[in-house]
Amino acid sequence: MQDLPRPKVALAGFLHETNTFAPQPADMEAFRVGGGYVPMVRGAAMWEAFTQVNLGMAGAMKVARACDWDAVPVLWAGAIPSAHVTRAAYEQITEEIIAGITAAGPLDGIFLDLHGAMVAEHIDDGEGELLRRLRAAVGPDVPITAALDLHGNISPDFVADIDGLVGFRTYPHVDMADTGAAAARMLDQIMRSGARPAKAVRRMSYLVPIPFQSTEMEPGRGLYAQLAACEAEGAQSASLFMGFPAADIPDCGPVAVAFAATEAAANAAADKIAGAYEAAAPDFLTHRAYSAAEAVAEAQKRAAAPGTGSVVIADTQDNPGAGGVSATTGLLRALVAAGAKDAAIGLIVDPASAAAAHAAGVGAQISVALGGHASVPGDAPFETSAQVMHLTEGRVHATGPYYGGTMLDLGPSACLRIGGVDVAVTSGIAQMADREMFRSLGIVPEEKALLVVKSSTHFRADFAPIARDILVACAPGPMPLHPADLPFTRLRAGLRLSPDGPRFGADRAAEARPDRGGLTAAAQQ
Repeated sequence: MQDLPRPKVALAGFLHETNTFAPQPADMEAFRVGGGYVPMVRGAAMWEAFTQVNLGMAGAMKVARACDWDAVPVLWAGAIPSAHVTRAAYEQITEEIIAGITAAGPLDGIFLDLHGAMVAEHIDDGEGELLRRLRAAVGPDVPITAALDLHGNISPDFVADIDGLVGFRTYPHVDMADTGAAAARMLDQIMRSGARPAKAVRRMSYLVPIPFQSTEMEPGRGLYAQLAACEAEGAQSASLFMGFPAADIPDCGPVAVAFAATEAAANAAADKIAGAYEAAAPDFLTHRAYSAAEAVAEAQKRAAAPGTGSVVIADTQDNPGAGGVSATTGLLRALVAAGAKDAAIGLIVDPASAAAAHAAGVGAQISVALGGHASVPGDAPFETSAQVMHLTEGRVHATGPYYGGTMLDLGPSACLRIGGVDVAVTSGIAQMADREMFRSLGIVPEEKALLVVKSSTHFRADFAPIARDILVACAPGPMPLHPADLPFTRLRAGLRLSPDGPRFGADRAAEARPDRGGLTAAAQQ
């Protein structure tokens, strides 16, 4: 073991999950605000910012204290999923991270909190390029480890330059802080032993729709449960990245990564993970999604049956956690058309309607053109009369398992009632993954028969305990349920766009290149 009584370690984070088909890019303001993440924070202020949140940096900083590191926090920046990170934002944040880390030297190690699916306007592999530049600045001898999202589109270049990585094992991501802690402990082991682990990476053959990747149901549950078994059998770290499918880049897709003391052990673990994923393809096909009208009708039927709890509908194609705008109106229209009672939907991001509600006051009846987004084929504002039920300034302490205590700033917000439907309207965007987001607007989710959430999977962490049933619905939105409905042009040849095909190739790329108005017809249904 090396004599490192107090290793000096720099810590930094740069997180973005990029939907290359989404309408809105991530600029510096998006990172300053955070959109459900901790707003951009620098230096010593990071210690307080990460005390009570479920993020990788929070877990790493606990390990830094426990292992008595001479820790140097540099910068942490995260933005809600969207289209590409702008060139200006990527370069500014990357340059500040590298400058801060080099200024902190000489270092014994570096910890990075990353996502794994960042694409900038000028760079396909955001994390790989950050790591390449960091390696050029600090040299090959400083060990670097990273915590990553299980939706990472992990490149071979990134794995080649990293000394250790750990991916989330839960979706909903209730283990983000735990993953940061695991990656930090891996760094501590490398620094103190002086030994770099061997590594192995395997690419797998097919994409899976986001809602069906959940580790709360099969086959995801079993696939991620086996990672601990791989570590018990000799791997130091075993990770399965299902990939973020809405990324038109060659590195899009699932990857298995393993680190171990020997190359043979790393290869054995990576082969086991990859083999299990390939064998699970038929099991992913057992899950069902409904149209908006079908979902509401089925939810009403189930809510009327004996029993307790809400029926929760996931508006998966407008999930802001995957590049959605959290403003489309397909599910709202379906609720109102069906005469739904004791129902609520959120979040609908509409600053103008929120401002109109604040101007009118609680109890007022107002006319609004609610939500809608011009970038989404088949969507439009919902023109209606609504009663103002509740008003807030949008500060929400999200205490559920996913956000884990994060303070959200959603701006001026209102609960608008349309018939039997309460609509949570905000000025700022965040994924509806915490019951407090409803409750802050006077909506008691536990008392509702039907709940519609702008989320694909993360909502399950806080809503599943009160749900009698959960349905996945497809209304018009920026994030198609099925990857095959995206107009890909740049994927690696042979990658299957669903567990049972089709495969991407030259013919598919050529078909997607003509002007198609964004999403395919199938995605608009």
